Amino acid sequence: MLNIEDFIRRIQILMDYYNISASVFADKLTVQRSSLSHLMSGRNKPSLDFIMRITEAYPEADLYWLLYGQGEFPKNSSQSQSQFTGNPQESFKSQSQFTAATANTVAENELDLFSREESVQPEFSEAQQLQTETTTENLEIERIVIFYTNGTFKNYNPGQ
Repeated sequence: MLNIEDFIRRIQILMDYYNISASVFADKLTVQRSSLSHLMSGRNKPSLDFIMRITEAYPEADLYWLLYGQGEFPKNSSQSQSQFTGNPQESFKSQSQFTAATANTVAENELDLFSREESVQPEFSEAQQLQTETTTENLEIERIVIFYTNGTFKNYNPGQ
């Protein structure tokens, strides 16, 4: 059975590998951004169509790796079957080390998927603050409009 949390981690690994945001990833898959956001938050489960779109858009992502974590990412087309018939203990150790390392990376990137980093605004100098205060002191209210929930409104003109 598909473990959704692991699937989400592998999607995040895929996006990190290509250094793309969730919005670019959704656009490349031609799915709505909200669909990807709901999937990444765990609200929705991936559909077969969604999974197939990933494997079509990113052929380096092996279907079994994407679904179950079996194999490697990116897949190497020159790998032979003999590499997979090695000691299962060693394969398990390397896979769990890889999973642990990527889990740390995913935890560091736990921001809202579509948010942008806001730039820090420099603080205003005292002269700029004083200038702002003086310009707002000279302003007069022209009118006030109050909107009611039934669709009506009242218009107040203080100068009249």
